[in-house]
Amino acid sequence: MLSIIIPAFNEEENIENTADVISSLMDENGIDCEIIFVDDGSRDRTWELIDGLTRTNPSVRGLKFSRNFGKEGAIFAGLKACLGDCAVVIDCDLQHPPKVMLEMYNLWKQGYEVVEAVKADRGKEGLLYKLFAKGFYRMMKNSANINLDRASDYKLMDRKVIDALNEMPERLTFFRALSSWVGFKTTQVEFVVAPRNAGKTKWNFKKLFKFALNNITSFTSLPMQIITVTGIICIIGAIILAVQTLVNFFCGNAADGFTTVILLQLIIGSVLMIGLGIIGYYISKIYEEIKFRPRYIVSIDTNERRKNNADNSGR
Repeated sequence: MLSIIIPAFNEEENIENTADVISSLMDENGIDCEIIFVDDGSRDRTWELIDGLTRTNPSVRGLKFSRNFGKEGAIFAGLKACLGDCAVVIDCDLQHPPKVMLEMYNLWKQGYEVVEAVKADRGKEGLLYKLFAKGFYRMMKNSANINLDRASDYKLMDRKVIDALNEMPERLTFFRALSSWVGFKTTQVEFVVAPRNAGKTKWNFKKLFKFALNNITSFTSLPMQIITVTGIICIIGAIILAVQTLVNFFCGNAADGFTTVILLQLIIGSVLMIGLGIIGYYISKIYEEIKFRPRYIVSIDTNERRKNNADNSGR
């Protein structure tokens, strides 16, 4: 069985169409599946529509979070709950073309354990967004040796991979990188990013920046290394300045005043404050991890209702 995991946050305009498109595609190709919608604390009618689908379509299952925990939490909730021999993560707005799942599923049957859907192009994105994404992926590649260029959350994984991801105890997760980090037999398929079926993207530059910062600090120590490099550069500059000052002093050309001292204090003080800020950010992440709070809280699982109804009808 194929589990199809669909994170949803304020996607009332897409829920029913996405369920119809994917159900029809699976039925036409004779693929046994479960469709798991994970409502990430939506404030619109998203859960109402998901709940309605679960009552009319036995292949649809709904998980409702107690509040908004983010897409990463929604993905891992779906992976934890899924029952399939393999699972695929797909966006609710259908920018991930559902037909690509057929190719991914066939590759899985050929023995591949991770099938990554990579972007043939990035679609209609602003220049700033593209530059930001390119810089983020290059940083991840150089620091963590994981190539995320053209990568997406659109992946199909074997049960062995799902179990490996579910066993990871960390609270701050980055699915796109972790699903590559675990290894296993991997292949790729290309897809063209489709326009949104309906509605507007929930991502803005502020959210993307926070997302990137969280993932960089949770997956690499690059910011710490930047502090070290900056410190080395400052030491070299200080040595050069010290030699120049001593030469000028012995030659009787020493400059009056405290300009050099003030500049040194400003430079060193700035570097120290930046360094302390980065260290403090890492400490805050460590604090979040050691509290060991759950990644998410599921308030409603429609499968529990089905079980209760079945038990009641069997009495």
